[in-house]
Amino acid sequence: MNRVKEYRKKQKLSQFALAQEIGVARQTINLIENDKYNPSLDLCRKLALALRTDLNSLFWEESE
Repeated sequence: MNRVKEYRKKQKLSQFALAQEIGVARQTINLIENDKYNPSLDLCRKLALALRTDLNSLFWEESE
């Protein structure tokens, strides 16, 4: 379980806008949000930077 969708919505970004910002297809963001695609470490880093968070918060820590 990841929190990409949660952080994306906090930033008021559409899947398309986030995808453009990090250089992937919108479908990739959708697959990541639905746990159907495991992104590379590089892509995880880009997501964390674009969503103004860190990798632990985005992918590993339990939500409160």
